[in-house]
Amino acid sequence: MMCFQVFCELYHIHAWLHRTAAPTIASTFAAGANQQQPFELGMSATNVPFAIANIRVEVPEVAAHTRIGWFRSVSNIPHAFAIQSFAAELAHAAQRDHKSYLLDLLGPARKIDPRSMGNDFNYGESPERYPVDIARMRHVIELATSKAGWGRKLAKGKALGLAVSYSFVSYVAVVIEVDINAKGELRIPMVDMAIDCGPLINPDRIRSQLEGACIMGISLALSGEISFKQGRVEQSNFHQYEILRAYAAPREIRCHLVENSLEIELGGVGEPAMPPIAPALCNAIFAATGKRIRNLPIRDQISKA
Repeated sequence: MMCFQVFCELYHIHAWLHRTAAPTIASTFAAGANQQQPFELGMSATNVPFAIANIRVEVPEVAAHTRIGWFRSVSNIPHAFAIQSFAAELAHAAQRDHKSYLLDLLGPARKIDPRSMGNDFNYGESPERYPVDIARMRHVIELATSKAGWGRKLAKGKALGLAVSYSFVSYVAVVIEVDINAKGELRIPMVDMAIDCGPLINPDRIRSQLEGACIMGISLALSGEISFKQGRVEQSNFHQYEILRAYAAPREIRCHLVENSLEIELGGVGEPAMPPIAPALCNAIFAATGKRIRNLPIRDQISKA
């Protein structure tokens, strides 16, 4: 569960309060662990790279009622969904273009020591070798939006949604195009993904990881859900736990890789593309329908718009 408060003057943000509530994976290994750990908060919660003078993250206690295991991109998924969705809401409230507003939130190009944001985790990497580089984050936003034709006029029911994320010391921006008919049926004609992961050692491998993360992220956002009843998981197999089918997958996924010299440190590619998928999709849905999705999975929420 996420909760935000902002204090602003004409939508210039002075303070950002983020509450994040979730059981911790530490509960699997230690009895009584009931609060997200620093490494979980270091996945897109405490290291929000916005140019806001006052950022506070609050973490209430939450008991775990089932055994928790690892998952692709881990805590980055809910944190990025909340933050990138809320950034789009702020842009709408300010009557600003989302891309322009997001770039303003990030502020000028600079390198940030993650420790200065209360994040000693930094994915286990040296903060000196792997600072948060806002120039690189801004560049993937510009690249993805340029390739997607951001700002082009689209027919009724069609729209673009944007999100960006820094995770596993790589930078990924995603633009998703949606096409929603009068019945609330969703199609995804195009996804543009831009990644800066340092030197491109194996470009084909990077593309395959991006494409896989895109499919998995959309699947989770649309229908991925495990529920409990009387202490038992209700889903027993894939006839109940829905995954994305071929007919519902994006018609085209375009991957745009930022080239770097070998002097730049290597970043991850298997997990960084997951976090921006759900917020980009939901931001596109809002742009197309005016329906803001705040709870996942989406399922039939579009048809109720």
